[in-house]
Amino acid sequence: MTISEREAARRAARGVALCAATVRALTGDAALHYSGARLCRNMRPLPLHAPHLQTLPGSATASDTLRGAADGAALRLRHSDAALHHRLQPDAPLKRLLFELMEQLRCETFVPPGMPGVAKNLRDRFEAWSRAMHVTGVADSHVGLLLYTVAQMAWSRLTGYPVVEDTEGLIEATRMAIAPRIGGALAGMRRTRADQAAFAVYARALAADIAGLIRAAGGEQADGADKGDEEEKGARNAFSLFLDFDEREDDGITLAHSGDSRVLKASAQGYRVFTNRYDRELYAGTLVRRALLTEFRERLDERIVAQAINVPRLARALKAALAVPQRDGWSFGEEQGRIDGRRLAQLVSSPAERRLFRLEKHTLIAESMVSFLIDCSGSMKAHIEAVAMIVDVLSRALDAAGVTNEILGFTTGAWNGGRARTAWLAHGEPRFPGRLNEVSHLIFKDAVTSWRRARTGIASLFKADLFREGVDGEAVEWACERLRSRSANRRLLIVISDGSPMDAATNQVNDEHYLDHHLREVVAQQRALGDVEVLGFGVGLDLSPYYRNSLALDLSSLPDMTTLTRLVDWIGSGGRRAHG
Repeated sequence: MTISEREAARRAARGVALCAATVRALTGDAALHYSGARLCRNMRPLPLHAPHLQTLPGSATASDTLRGAADGAALRLRHSDAALHHRLQPDAPLKRLLFELMEQLRCETFVPPGMPGVAKNLRDRFEAWSRAMHVTGVADSHVGLLLYTVAQMAWSRLTGYPVVEDTEGLIEATRMAIAPRIGGALAGMRRTRADQAAFAVYARALAADIAGLIRAAGGEQADGADKGDEEEKGARNAFSLFLDFDEREDDGITLAHSGDSRVLKASAQGYRVFTNRYDRELYAGTLVRRALLTEFRERLDERIVAQAINVPRLARALKAALAVPQRDGWSFGEEQGRIDGRRLAQLVSSPAERRLFRLEKHTLIAESMVSFLIDCSGSMKAHIEAVAMIVDVLSRALDAAGVTNEILGFTTGAWNGGRARTAWLAHGEPRFPGRLNEVSHLIFKDAVTSWRRARTGIASLFKADLFREGVDGEAVEWACERLRSRSANRRLLIVISDGSPMDAATNQVNDEHYLDHHLREVVAQQRALGDVEVLGFGVGLDLSPYYRNSLALDLSSLPDMTTLTRLVDWIGSGGRRAHG
């Protein structure tokens, strides 16, 4: 990544932050923010399904897209009763898709007085989306053209703007054909747009009419009675290009389950630890026999060699992404730049001489530090080969790039509470004791040890009996404090996990969300301090309920160069984007 690319990324991040601030100002909801291009509340993505709020290839620039999308989302949250909308929406998928679009367009008619910029953003967003849909050929089919025409007619009728000029000729014949059938519903929606329940009656009628037209068209083209169902399915598939209605995660990735802890909320002391007497901080390599550790290292090396990983290429990318340009003297004898006073005599003796200037030289200095914090709970054993490959290769690349790094882990010293729970029982089982297990914080590679010297210790990740339960919040605090103990102009903590915090003994005597509520609090505190960037890398799980900047990947197969390049790009951007 070049310096100009990094600057563009910073500007994009500032644009996203401004859009999030706009949404919060328009809605009065301080919990709203953007994660990537998705609007979230308290880390949870909001189900905003309107087609023109989505980013599409060939539309506007990312910043233009997000400005209009942010304003549209804010008006939807402000003027639509989500519970009423859910109760009134039709059950049939196609009708439901159309009903969703109508409700979004209704909300966009309520632009606050004195905010012409909001109205302009909304109009620009819809028109850019319309042109993009035309270019992508969605309206080339009969069903696509029908749905596209309905969207244009509804938007024009509700907002009072003319249909998009670029596509007016495309939709004219279809508009004339369906206007008599849906004209009454459109007029009713315009008349009742201030009343969500009354508006819904006409929106449902319009959705039913369009679904009927599609089914009728399918029936005329087929001898069999099932053709109408196939046509409706085809319509829904076509409309999915407009509107991502299904609430699903990319690549089969599910969202981490999280909730609030009643016990933690009610506690005046906040998060508690019953006893830390049995807590340990250990170098993981000391827990494995030397001969076995050598076997583990050979196994890890074999996996990496088989994947043909280009470590120097990753090192160059990491250095470009994480390094900061610093002045490194001057380059003399240049044909442009600042005048070099020592060479003015040459101008007199050789008037044609042009090499009279000097330029500042800049060198990329990697004064950053990256820590990997690996969840060593029992479920991670299934993924540990892939995770070990990733952290080993990235640590080696970071070393080559001159970036200080360390590899850490967290687990518990026992199952079901261990000695901490035994002590609790001996004290008469006091209510709500807080964390009730003995935690183990593991060091696979510390910051002062090079990858070459630590490579054997990293292989102790393969020791199966290290993996027990997980107390994530305390581990994140520990890793952040280790980062702060080192001098760096940028500090990143990458938490690698495949699930929510889990310790059976703690959950049994408090409540099921005690640990994950604490994790959210810890991550929020670290973000507020601002000197450590905490990123969540989900192994087959979306960790966005905990980490604002997160990435989820399916590691059912061993990582290759493509996966690692994607991770490097994500790390370099501070978790704000991930191409691939």
